[in-house]
Amino acid sequence: MSENKTPTPHIGAKYGEIAPIVIMAGDPLRAKFMAEKYLENAVCFNEVRGMLGFTGTYKGKRISMMGHGMGMPSIGLYTYELYNFYGVKTIIRVGSAGAYSRELHIGDIVLAEGACTDSNYADQYKLDGMFAPIGDFELLRKAAEECENRGLNYMVGNVVSSDIFYRENANSKGWMNMGVLAVEMEVAALYMNAARSGNRALGILTISDHLLTGEVTTSEQRRTTFTNMMEVALSLV
Repeated sequence: MSENKTPTPHIGAKYGEIAPIVIMAGDPLRAKFMAEKYLENAVCFNEVRGMLGFTGTYKGKRISMMGHGMGMPSIGLYTYELYNFYGVKTIIRVGSAGAYSRELHIGDIVLAEGACTDSNYADQYKLDGMFAPIGDFELLRKAAEECENRGLNYMVGNVVSSDIFYRENANSKGWMNMGVLAVEMEVAALYMNAARSGNRALGILTISDHLLTGEVTTSEQRRTTFTNMMEVALSLV
């Protein structure tokens, strides 16, 4: 590939400007916050459509941080391009989630072992059944160990990645009855793209609101105070 050519129209980086490990957040301003807080010599590699991306070093290790937008179509597009056109091997999503479990509270962490979904994202693969998207076990194991070492409140299990935020006739009881811990909008597509490309992925989520108790946080709190999950993610690079 020519060094002067960008591989895709959606990411402005040239090949080699993105590290093999990328930590991603739905909000591009969270990616910017992480880069400014944790990376040394961070360089912005993408501003296309405002989806900010940065590459720098963390404790001597070269890593990238980037936004992925909201929903499976958005994260599906960006992670597909990172895996298949930029040589990325590992993507870790750090995001917010709404709790279903009464054992979870604002600020607690969920490590997404698997991701149920109401999306038909997997239909493209033309499988003879239902695909179960799961995270990378080694990343999951290390993340759980880091949470233990830090004394963080966390749970490991299933989340549900939903295509719909404002749902008519919302009914979460079925997912709760199946032991699903929380709802978010992206992990299932990330895990499917990782599986299809033969790469690694993990979703690390912070509880930002609770579907049962009504607890909520602001967008500013989600952007700048959910640092525990960011530092757990950084421990994996």
